[in-house]
Amino acid sequence: MAEPTLNYVPCNDPAGGHRMAYWQWGRREASHVVVCVHGLSRQGRDFDVLARALVHRADSSIRVVCPDVVGRGRSEWLADPAGYQLPTYVADMLQLLAQLHAQSPIQMLDWVGTSMGGLIGLGVAGSPAVPLPAPVRRLVLNDVGPVIEWQALQRIGTYLGNTGHFETVDRAADALWSISHAFGPHTPEQWLALSEHMVRTHPEGGCTLHYDPAIAVPFKALTEQVAAQGQAALWQLYDNVTARTLIVRGAQSDLLSRETAQEMTRRGPQARLVEFEGVGHAPTLVADNQVEAVASFLLATSPDEKSHSGAR
Repeated sequence: MAEPTLNYVPCNDPAGGHRMAYWQWGRREASHVVVCVHGLSRQGRDFDVLARALVHRADSSIRVVCPDVVGRGRSEWLADPAGYQLPTYVADMLQLLAQLHAQSPIQMLDWVGTSMGGLIGLGVAGSPAVPLPAPVRRLVLNDVGPVIEWQALQRIGTYLGNTGHFETVDRAADALWSISHAFGPHTPEQWLALSEHMVRTHPEGGCTLHYDPAIAVPFKALTEQVAAQGQAALWQLYDNVTARTLIVRGAQSDLLSRETAQEMTRRGPQARLVEFEGVGHAPTLVADNQVEAVASFLLATSPDEKSHSGAR
């Protein structure tokens, strides 16, 4: 079974810069690029199942790129934890897109973002002034929107930053399940596959979660008032989006309310909404029906795109 290649892109920061890792699937020269960005404490290998499906269905005429956001996975950590916020992440993604475009020109650009990755996607697709090699054509927002429910942020804050020390990957997977059961039903094999890339070797033996505990510093400084004030800016980004947009929502999500999701179908890009029963925050895009919803949305060719299909 195909495996991704690990690559790096240099990114700027006030302390002298850092490297962001990214996993690349499919044909390196493909002009159709799908960027998949993970949630707050996750990493790019979360998208293995979706990436394999996209490459297979597109007959390798696609590049699927899954970054480890700075401070996570194989990416370097920031010297200043205050940098673990959206402006840094968006700037890093622009560096990534520039490098990908220099390697082989991007003619079609799509974005899949889970939770935090969706907010980064709004920063990229909803900011008209940012320099993109191609406009974002299709945008998938996985269980996230401009209004983030405060109780969900409080829940995440109870465990964020506690990277733990586990004897084995299986023990780490059990610990992850205890805080992630809202992801919905998974077989033991599926959950282990999602968990094995979430750990790194602990200096004292065993393993620990593969992210910088300091990502929790700016998160825990957030107040309910500041979070509410940020909603207007996020709605403005959303209303600026011109990409065709799909909202994937766990029907029992505590982070993206159904009211917010419905409002997103009425304004801005007037997204299409797909919900999955028995799932909270957030769908992992591993189950067949979730993969099908996203892959069919990204790979379907609309009538206005058929005349340009030769450029793919």
